[in-house]
Amino acid sequence: MYLIGGTTHGHHQIEMQCAACHTSPFGGGEVLQEACVDCHGDELKVANDSHPKSKFTDPRNADRIDILDARYCVTCHREHKKEITGEMGLTLPKDYCFGCHENVAEKRETHKGLAFDSCASSGCHNYHDNRALYEDFLLKHAVGDVLKDKAERLRLNGLENFLANRDAPQQVSALMDAPEEYNNDPAVEEWQLSSHPSAGVACRSCHQDGSTGDWHEKPNAMICGTCHQSQMSGFLAGKHGMRLKAGLSAMTPAMARIAMKDSASHLALSCTSCHSPHDVNQQSAGFEACVGCHDSSHVNNFANSPHAGLMEQARRGEIPDTQSVDCATCHLPREIIEEAGEKIVRVNHNQNDNLRPNQKMIRTVCLDCHSLAFAIDSLADPALIQSNFSGLPTSHVRSIDMAVERDEKANQREKVF
Repeated sequence: MYLIGGTTHGHHQIEMQCAACHTSPFGGGEVLQEACVDCHGDELKVANDSHPKSKFTDPRNADRIDILDARYCVTCHREHKKEITGEMGLTLPKDYCFGCHENVAEKRETHKGLAFDSCASSGCHNYHDNRALYEDFLLKHAVGDVLKDKAERLRLNGLENFLANRDAPQQVSALMDAPEEYNNDPAVEEWQLSSHPSAGVACRSCHQDGSTGDWHEKPNAMICGTCHQSQMSGFLAGKHGMRLKAGLSAMTPAMARIAMKDSASHLALSCTSCHSPHDVNQQSAGFEACVGCHDSSHVNNFANSPHAGLMEQARRGEIPDTQSVDCATCHLPREIIEEAGEKIVRVNHNQNDNLRPNQKMIRTVCLDCHSLAFAIDSLADPALIQSNFSGLPTSHVRSIDMAVERDEKANQREKVF
């Protein structure tokens, strides 16, 4: 009842924790800016920001602040403002580009006649990071097969090495320190075949209370973060875990603003919602766990999509598992990170990271398998997204065409001179 307006898709989970953003009752823009950067700072650091704060703090550009004070996130991204809240909860005035670039059509013939609010359409401009949309990138990927031959995703090198070299169950039985009544529990055999024993993780490493020594049959799932810090950090940054990070109760599907299955509405989301704590089953975590809760048309149509066909082929052993495509392939993509001087492959557990596919997913996911043109057109077709890409795009975005035409004219001028 105290909210000054509706909360967006990205923040409604923590709307009762006002202090998550309003850290001081007397704070102004600087306090809110600090709150934004606290959660989204890492994302901005890795972005090739075409409008960095430094552009607007430069005295030579002081006039720009009068038009758009982009020193502060809240200049464009205003929470509790339904009138500027778009798809997927992004708060942004539709005319924010027009304020500075109203004369762009005079400089670029290709932009004549374009609507003032079409700058951020699929395949065009992204305010913070245009790495997939710069003209040189568009030209580089202007030609390419719709589907790349034998496209593969990254292997989880640490897990793959373990699965290939794991110890036999009898060699790790000494770590089985659960109470005797669990000796014949199926979970024990699952644990023996998992990566935990090889890493010296005994039963009581997770099931024992650190202060009392008591056995807990169902330990708090946050115990996973003791060893899996990066995965836990990603989980807490996304919609699934952000309530836990804010000190609130766990998110449940019943709290979601998108379609969820009634049968899953009561489930409290944690690591073990998707991962069994005792075995290594990426297939279940990457598909079954997702469809167990989500009930949108996009999710429900996956079973009949070309992507699902690849997943089933991999499960039957007809193609390598690295050619499989499930929910996690796109929404929790694998990425290369450097840790202790070694490059390793990890799963990005922050499913918010590329949730705006037109701006973010093309470069990090779609291009692994598809041409840039096909990816841009597909993501510009709402019906195709709803069908989970069962078919070909019916719309066409001219961004690549514009870049090619502009390049050809430039080359012609060079030949003349």
